[in-house]
Amino acid sequence: MSMDEATRRALDAGREQADEVLEFRAKALRKRAAVFARQPLSLVADEVAAAAATPMPPVLAAAAASMGSLVAEGDSWFDYPWTDVLRMLEDEHGYDVDSVAHKGDRVEEMAYGGGQLEEFTRRIEKLLRKGRPPKAILLSGGGNDIAGSEFAMLLNHAASAMPGLNEQVVAGVVDERIRLAYVYILSAVTRICEKWLQQPLPILVHGYDYPVPDGRGFMGGWGFLPGPWLEPGFREKGFTRLEDRKALMKRLIDRFNTMLAQVAALQEFPHVRYVDLRNTLSSGADYKKFWDNELHPTPRGFGLVADRFVAALTKLT
Repeated sequence: MSMDEATRRALDAGREQADEVLEFRAKALRKRAAVFARQPLSLVADEVAAAAATPMPPVLAAAAASMGSLVAEGDSWFDYPWTDVLRMLEDEHGYDVDSVAHKGDRVEEMAYGGGQLEEFTRRIEKLLRKGRPPKAILLSGGGNDIAGSEFAMLLNHAASAMPGLNEQVVAGVVDERIRLAYVYILSAVTRICEKWLQQPLPILVHGYDYPVPDGRGFMGGWGFLPGPWLEPGFREKGFTRLEDRKALMKRLIDRFNTMLAQVAALQEFPHVRYVDLRNTLSSGADYKKFWDNELHPTPRGFGLVADRFVAALTKLT
């Protein structure tokens, strides 16, 4: 099958998945409407009046303004303990974010699992019921499809005749598997937005910056804590020098970003914006100020990443 044909199938399959979710949600919404139809109008009015009359604490009232509502779907860059991109967008930049992101999710799970898409649709519905249509959709994914227990498969051994990235495997994972999952999920999300808003919403997707595979996991990665995700694969394939590992990760991250930029440029996605995060975080001698571990930024790093999103969001207005 050619890539063009596979892309077309992914586009069609994403729309079909969206239609199934929309049909499911339509049944649920009819049940919800029936609840109110059975209630006296006075009871519903009393609940609305009571909510409007509830005093708002001063600290909340002072922060009640909003730069706009966003809906996010993704992985740990959007769902990280204590601080992440979305928390920064809310607390440091004044956006309201509804998120269905879940740390550890692969983009294939987001695309083909169905659970995040159904929950995503719920979030859209709730915002529209409140009269707050989203300004944009944020999508983060792909890192977990590369890193982790299967990362070593992307590498040829350092002592082999062709050391470094295994181009065939990388092409299969990045340029085929992850790419088609992105096409699928972008097609599905676009369909959902067109249903509820009669037009597609801007969707922001992002690549990743250049990580440092130094063996650091979450909070050190000891015991049952997650990570490291990259160093074990490099060690298994005989790459011991940190600079060699960094150079290979740069090539892999560039490959991922190129693929994602090409997906965002498809004629079916004029509303999709690719956010290039490369060279946002240092991978030099001071990298630990910006990278909390092999895959995730520090609070300072997440702040810099959020700034890139804000710059992209500002251009939408």
